[in-house]
Amino acid sequence: MAVLRPHLALTVSDVERSTPFYEALFGVAPSKARPGYAKFEVADPALNLTLNQGARDETLGAFNHAGIQVSSTEDVLMAKLRLQKAGLTAFDEMDTTCCYARQDKIWVRDPDGTPWEIFVTHADVEQAAHTPGSGSAAGTCCDPAATGATARDETVSTS
Repeated sequence: MAVLRPHLALTVSDVERSTPFYEALFGVAPSKARPGYAKFEVADPALNLTLNQGARDETLGAFNHAGIQVSSTEDVLMAKLRLQKAGLTAFDEMDTTCCYARQDKIWVRDPDGTPWEIFVTHADVEQAAHTPGSGSAAGTCCDPAATGATARDETVSTS
């Protein structure tokens, strides 16, 4: 699998207020900035960092989800097969619009319930999340719960 860069999504209370901090921290301006959303593509260390405006969850706090950006849909599907062979259930979101991009992705959770996505980005778009009938529920973005996936359903105990 050709990994482009790891992805980390943080929930922040105010993207406009947080953006200057992350610009200073990584020395780069956001590659994409929209209301309630900013994306930083950091070269060194290689990182795809997104800031998502919203309330912090009691379980994850500022952490929203982690992911691995790959170069093709084939890489996404190969990762899904690898996860399934390991006894894990991965949930598809193919041809979905999320975080202002058209993507193919899968979701899986680790044994503690941490959501991970493996995704490829096909194109930038002007809307945050897809409309009803797409891979993402209306108003949701980067939310594995929107696929109907739960921590219990997505992991298999090895004990």
